[in-house]
Formats: sequence, structure tokens, C-alpha cells
Amino acid sequence: MGDPKFSRRKYDTPSHPWIGSRITEENEILKKFGLKNKREIWKAKSYMSHARGQARHLSALLRIGNVQAEKESKKLLLRLQRYGIIPDTSNLDDVLAIDIENVLNRRLQTVVYHKGLSNTAKQARQFIVHGHIAINGKRVTIPGYLVPKDEEDFINYSPRSDLNNELHPMRPKPEGYEEPVSAPSVTSEEPSKEAPKDAPSKKEEKPEIKPAGKEAKPEDKPSKEEKPEIKPAGKEAKPEDKPSKEDKPEIKPAGKEAKPEDKPSKEEKPEIKPAGKEAKPEEKPAKQDKPETKPAEKEAKPEEKPAKGDKPEAKPAGKEAKAEEKPEDKKEESK
Repeated sequence: MGDPKFSRRKYDTPSHPWIGSRITEENEILKKFGLKNKREIWKAKSYMSHARGQARHLSALLRIGNVQAEKESKKLLLRLQRYGIIPDTSNLDDVLAIDIENVLNRRLQTVVYHKGLSNTAKQARQFIVHGHIAINGKRVTIPGYLVPKDEEDFINYSPRSDLNNELHPMRPKPEGYEEPVSAPSVTSEEPSKEAPKDAPSKKEEKPEIKPAGKEAKPEDKPSKEEKPEIKPAGKEAKPEDKPSKEDKPEIKPAGKEAKPEDKPSKEEKPEIKPAGKEAKPEEKPAKQDKPETKPAEKEAKPEEKPAKGDKPEAKPAGKEAKAEEKPEDKKEESK
């Protein structure tokens, strides 16, 4: 036994890794054909460049009249026609006009997608790798397999694949296809048909459900235009007794005992006196009238008080002489 033999690389990498125009072109090709990486693009480019290079070499030998070049040129054209890369009536000049898309269109992944066996190109790759695609009854798991024109009509789902069932959810549906409606069951759907037409829909019933913490019902919820009548717990006043802005509030603080009805107006003076004064407002004498009562020292009664023009008949208690015993001619003697 000798050293193990490894297969050679079948593609050529780009000469420079950072070329903007090449990178953008390769990204567009990746999206269009659903390729895994750029290595598959480089394989297709290498296949195309080898065919074109061989066509250029043979066309130069045919000008000389080389017999071997004629045989090799026929084999090259038959191989490319067999894979459908060039049309049946073509020559070496048509080989020089090959594009990379002509090669990528013959890959098994692209053919499966164009035949309508998958919804997208990436899904076609998934079906091939998972063993759901077969050619003439033989399963093929290589997405980059170049499909000959003879085998194109025999590409279908694998006999053991679940995709053979037309109702499989991953299988693509035709354009006018409608999913079959299952027959309604007697127990489950009959009550729903008998439901009244006025039954509220699910959307209308949603706002009626409230969390457990909120006791307020949706019927009591105030509208945006009207202000809510509910007040905080600290305020005992009801919204009906709330004074308007124009009228002053009649409610007084708790420290003042006077009621709002007994409050005197600004023009009238209050009749209520402090508690220290015992005199009542009814017994207060007027300023014009003099008090009828006299001090206790004066024993004379108000009925015996003489008039201003007449001299008083009563004398004080300290004087013993009486008015009757006074001589009448006292004034004359003094004169």
C-alpha cells in the first residue's frame, strides 16, 4: 500500500480577496440561486473557464487543420449540449459566450425549484440534503449535481418521502389551490350556529373585563368630557355641596362656634358680647335715658324728687334742722 490519495481542489479562488465589484456581484448571485457560500460560485466559474479555455485552444488548432482537434471539439460540444448549457445547434464560438448563470441553472437545486417542487431555492436545497428528491427513483443528496437533459423529466420526490402526500404542509400548493374544509362535527359546531345574531363579538367583550383590584364597573366609568364625581376619602364634603367659584363658601372652620346663619353682616354690628361681661344686651340702658336706680346712700325715692323750679323739701340726714322751722325773714335781716 502506498500513501493515501486526496482529491484535488476543483475550483480556483479569486486572485485578490477584496474587490468591491466582484463582492457585490457574488452577493447577488447567492441570493438569486440560494447558494450556501461563495465556494459554489467559484466552482461554477472554474467549470465555465475550463470549457471556454478548451474551446479557444481547439479553435486555434482547427485553423491549421488538425484532425485530433476536430474530434475533441465534437466531444466538447456534445458534453455541453447534454447538460443543456448550450443549445443543440451551436459551435465553438457559442462556447466562448457561456455565462456563469448558464452553469448554475443546470444545478439540481435550481432545477428542483424551477419544476415547482419547492417554494424557494433555499427550500429546494433543504429537500435535497434531507433526501426528499430522487432522479428516476434514485435518491440524490448533492445540490450542486449538474442535471443532464435526459434526467430532467424524471426528477421528483423520493418514494419514501413524506412529501408525496399532497396535504403535506411543506409541499408547495398550486396557484388556484384551496385547502379542503373538514366536515363540521355535530357536537362542537352546532351550538355555535344556533347562537343569536345579537351576541357580542370578542372585541366588544374585551373592555368589560376588569382586574380584580378595581371594583368600579365599566358602566360607572365617567366619560372624558364629564369630570369624575368621586372625591378622595379625606374630604367629607359631597360634590353636591361644593360651592361654585362665584359664591363664597359658607362652611367655617371647626374652631369657630358661630354658625353661618348667625354671622352678622358688615353694616350691622354684632349683638353677641364676650362671656366676661354679665350684662345682657336687652338690659343695657340707652345713652339718652338716665338710669332709674340710685345709689344705696340716697334714701330718697324718685317719686319724692322735687322739680327743678321748686326747692327740695327733703333734707339730708346729717342736718337736724327741719325746713319748716327755718325762719322766713332770714334774708331780710341779712340785708
